[in-house]
Amino acid sequence: MSLVQQIDEDVKAAMKAGESDKLSVLRLLKSALKNKQIELGHELEDAEVLTVIQKEIKQRRESSTEFAKAGRAELAAKEQAEAELLTTYLPAQLGDDELASIVDTAIADLDASGIQDIGKVMAQVNAKVQGQAEGARIASLVRSRLTQ
Repeated sequence: MSLVQQIDEDVKAAMKAGESDKLSVLRLLKSALKNKQIELGHELEDAEVLTVIQKEIKQRRESSTEFAKAGRAELAAKEQAEAELLTTYLPAQLGDDELASIVDTAIADLDASGIQDIGKVMAQVNAKVQGQAEGARIASLVRSRLTQ
């Protein structure tokens, strides 16, 4: 079953169970997926769906941080809960050692030697991990490896 089909099934289940918060988040996700589909002009593949989900999670985490800074704990908690719900659609996250190994391999393959190569390394690592690690986490690790 594709991710889009799984999300559709979860929307139906949330409707039947009367889970309004979950339903709201899933409807927003479906809307974002539909917008991406229209933008690309074809049915989304799982890799593209993962990209949209990661973007939605990032937006919610940033919103949560901003709400917390503004003293709106209830809204920060709501955004964080939505991010956690969306995380269930991502594949299992890579451990630090696994990610470091992938980054080191990419650096060696590309013969990357400095910070100017960060884009090439990031592109190769992102292609390999496909949703198994957050972009910020990858970028931080790549940057630290290239500046040593």
